[in-house]
Amino acid sequence: MPPGLNGGDTGRTMPELPPVPTDAPLTEAEMRAASVVTPGPLTSPIPVVPYDPQWPALYAREVRRLRGVLGDRVLAIEHVGSTSVPGLHAKPIIDLDVTVPDSADEPAYVPALEAAGYRLTIREPEWHEHRMFKGPGTDINLHVWSPGSPEAIRHVVFREWLRAHPADRDAYGALKRDLATRPYTFMHEYNNDKATLIREIYARAVAAQSGS
Repeated sequence: MPPGLNGGDTGRTMPELPPVPTDAPLTEAEMRAASVVTPGPLTSPIPVVPYDPQWPALYAREVRRLRGVLGDRVLAIEHVGSTSVPGLHAKPIIDLDVTVPDSADEPAYVPALEAAGYRLTIREPEWHEHRMFKGPGTDINLHVWSPGSPEAIRHVVFREWLRAHPADRDAYGALKRDLATRPYTFMHEYNNDKATLIREIYARAVAAQSGS
């Protein structure tokens, strides 16, 4: 199978795992400071739907598009987030992690992405130089990182753990379905309320890797 069409495109061995994050929940002020386009409040319930077998194909289409746009500036691509875990309920948005030589060097890749219809929506210089784009077709969250980003590594570890541990996958899915019924004003509030369980699951993955 071609690289990038089975959940990852790195061809690498997983490095030592980053520790469980300890940062505080994102505030509205921090969310607004990171937003290139000021987000408005949610106007409808958060859609959390059953796993769709078409999601890997949508990811594969984005891989082809991104490689066509950025060429060898793409060092790695991973399908992450809930749509990358078979059997997991998810928002129908494809999350991709793309590694470039330097995510802080926006002139090296942002103009090419924008010319292809991608829109820069988030810029976080103080959080691993994270950038996020929305796509021109499929509803995606395109996350851009530099090599060795701890958050990008965590995403892959979390994905692989959920794929291999149905009990944690189902617990996470149940939490998301419950949270989706709550009257949030902004999406980051929903993400904040997922964080405790995400960190608990990631801690189990780290412990298993270290043998503790």
